[in-house]
Amino acid sequence: MNAQFTKALLQSNGGFAALALRVPVGLILAAHGAQKLFGWFGGYGLEGTGQWLASIGLEPGYLMALLAGSAEFFGGLALVLGLLTRPAAVVAAFTMLVAIFAVHIGNGLFMANNGYEYALTLFAATVALAIQGAGRFAVDNLLQKES
Repeated sequence: MNAQFTKALLQSNGGFAALALRVPVGLILAAHGAQKLFGWFGGYGLEGTGQWLASIGLEPGYLMALLAGSAEFFGGLALVLGLLTRPAAVVAAFTMLVAIFAVHIGNGLFMANNGYEYALTLFAATVALAIQGAGRFAVDNLLQKES
């Protein structure tokens, strides 16, 4: 891999703020992904989530559930670890944009009406992580030292 590309991908001056942001956001995303993929935490699993996504026009529903669930679950775990933080954050941010515009936008801002405020918050946090990187105590720092 090109050294300049690796440096741009992994380097971060985010300090402890990035750590404080990526761990809870990563855990939340991973939990939501686990709902979609495995039916954990009261979720519907791939089959149920896929049927619902198909019902709102995101087809093929099973594939969309697999993609969204994987982006959230594996992307969330990557954020917790600080592993390839920028790509994981970009994928999660894109997933939140799809959630906002495909599911929540017509319901207004507030969660009480199934609005987009929660997805927008996760979008903003993941965009911030994509910009600043992993910060301290991240696997990205180890990868950068090895490259």
